[in-house]
Amino acid sequence: MELAGWERAHGYASNEHLLEVYGDKVPVRANEWDNRHFWRVSNAEHLKMSEDVGMINVSHFAEFDVVGPDAADLLEYICVAKVGGDTPVGKGIYTHFLDAKGGVRADLTVLRLAQDHYRVIDGADAGHRDLTWVRRMAQDRGANVTVTDTTTQFGCLGVWGPNARATIQKIADEPESWSHENFPFAALRNLTIKGVPVLAFRISYVGEQGWELHFKYEDGLALWDALAELGVTPVGVETYANTRRMEKSLRLQNGDLLTEYNLMECDLARPKVKAADFHGKEAHLKFRERAHQPAMLCTLTMISNIDSTGVARYPLGNLPVMDPATGQTLIDSEGRRSYTTSIAYGPSIGKNIALAYLPYEYCQVGRELQIQYFDDIYPVKVEAVGYGALYDPENIKPRS
Repeated sequence: MELAGWERAHGYASNEHLLEVYGDKVPVRANEWDNRHFWRVSNAEHLKMSEDVGMINVSHFAEFDVVGPDAADLLEYICVAKVGGDTPVGKGIYTHFLDAKGGVRADLTVLRLAQDHYRVIDGADAGHRDLTWVRRMAQDRGANVTVTDTTTQFGCLGVWGPNARATIQKIADEPESWSHENFPFAALRNLTIKGVPVLAFRISYVGEQGWELHFKYEDGLALWDALAELGVTPVGVETYANTRRMEKSLRLQNGDLLTEYNLMECDLARPKVKAADFHGKEAHLKFRERAHQPAMLCTLTMISNIDSTGVARYPLGNLPVMDPATGQTLIDSEGRRSYTTSIAYGPSIGKNIALAYLPYEYCQVGRELQIQYFDDIYPVKVEAVGYGALYDPENIKPRS
């Protein structure tokens, strides 16, 4: 699964044995096109992580540091969320950059490492673009900062699953530092695991307990081996980027999040707007004044995935979303057509899941619509308007 020059594992051959346990929940894809870009082992890894613990190599993250006397003020202006002021050192903030028209330009996390030192964690495909933009903003504003690309200095392993904490504590040099009380969500800690220094960030894109473990590249293999010796399952990027984040209704920059749509439409707006000025704020405030948004990012599931030849299909790509009454692609009041922005099979719920922006008048949970994949039409149902997870680890019992 190549991204921005990074070769990322779809899944791991060492996990083929997991199909003996989970094969009944991972359908065989009979259609050659659907199967060409997929490996069943990946869905088995997904299910194993949900029951136990898995590690995902996310070293493709783009990272850059913003350091200097004006670092806090600069990032406070660029970010929608509050990252400066009294934001404590040792906290990570999920935030966005907007363009001047209020569209969603970037989706990322900002780590406050010191009063005048921040690290931005970004997607591989968007990172260089956002790095360049921050540098230009610093130049335009005359900010006294240094913006340094640190992508190739640090790697990252995500360790997630219901047993993530208990597993890490077995090899952590300070096990008590990993407790929920000592390590709350969105916190950062400089800790060691079997002597390997890590910057641990408690956050998850897969809806499971756990951490991003950031490390210097030369320490990566020792960290991987320490976790592997405990039986932690390596999990491919198919789970991270597609199946699990979609079961959790989590959005993908440059897929679901686009400058054509605002933060309210993708249901990522914060309850309150910060007092400080930020880029795109004027447009953002005007969008918030609307009685309702022209469109909303919704979660859909396929009611049936059987094609006209009787074969079960597992769609890929950006598919038109249509009104069953007319057969026409939906168009909102701004003239934007509805297409699936993401689509994947979710093995935990056993359904094909899609995200798509729907016009306001079609945004009702339970409403049935249609999508077209090649020459066939398939029924879909609106499961959530805005954010709405289909999978909740707290309410789903593990397999016996």
